[in-house]
Amino acid sequence: MNTLRIVFMGTPDFAAAILKHLVDTNFEVVGVVTAADKPAGRGLKLNESAVKKYAQSQNIPILQPTNLKNEAFLTSLKYFNADIQIVVAFRMLPKEVWNMPKLGTFNLHASLLPEYRGAAPIHWAIINGETKTGVTTFFIDDKIDTGEIILKREIEISEDETVGILHDKLMHLGANLVAETVNYIANQTVKTTKQPNIEEKSAPKLTPENTKIDWSEPLENIYNKIRGLNPFPAAWTIIQMNGEEISAKIYGVKKEKTIHSLDFGTIVSNKKEVKVAVQNGFIHILEIKLSGKRQMDVKSLLNGFTFSEDAKML
Repeated sequence: MNTLRIVFMGTPDFAAAILKHLVDTNFEVVGVVTAADKPAGRGLKLNESAVKKYAQSQNIPILQPTNLKNEAFLTSLKYFNADIQIVVAFRMLPKEVWNMPKLGTFNLHASLLPEYRGAAPIHWAIINGETKTGVTTFFIDDKIDTGEIILKREIEISEDETVGILHDKLMHLGANLVAETVNYIANQTVKTTKQPNIEEKSAPKLTPENTKIDWSEPLENIYNKIRGLNPFPAAWTIIQMNGEEISAKIYGVKKEKTIHSLDFGTIVSNKKEVKVAVQNGFIHILEIKLSGKRQMDVKSLLNGFTFSEDAKML
């Protein structure tokens, strides 16, 4: 059993899987810090984070601060007497927190740093058409994703890979890298690499503005954007037909490279398929969710929905 006392900080499923791997491989996780419960759904029932749910199942003590500089929180955190803190998909920490353990605080980031610093590295790697990405562990400093690199692992991105598939691959790769990093630090053999002071490719937070499809872009760009947002939060568009506008989320697609003379965004449909005219070809829509309806494959949609001849994606 690894004898380092670990405090783990994280919130979503990605982080929970890594916490589980640490516990399953007999690391000593003495405490967990995760997001406060948030009201969600129609009944505004308090929603607990994936990390909290797993920690509860293992009887690991949990802290859920709203203010990371709060004295009561800092006192409770010190009480864990951690040798090291591990951060996975949490939030920016003040120096009082990351500087607390004697062996430091390290973060797992789902990119090959210094590329894709920021909130959504897995999405942007696919959106930008990368053919490889990876995971990086680094010691936290006072900026975002800029600390000295401990270890990296690389993985290929296939041409039709969605962010959902890549997320899970990086989650498993990251779990192994976090365990390896703890052992590396425990053995006191750790050598870090300073990150170059560049940021050629960033991974900003996803917003309604940067997840909307621009149908005037080239075929490859649109294809990459849709798969880079599938299944969450999903690329979206406006369908204009019969004088109305309908919001829609686009999921599964395939691409067809060909020459045509149609305006970009023109919808071509029959009883079996729907495709949209773009630069250099067509985007075939395989899965879609119209506003107010459930997500469905296109054949199911076309059983009860007909696109007008003037239908267009805006």
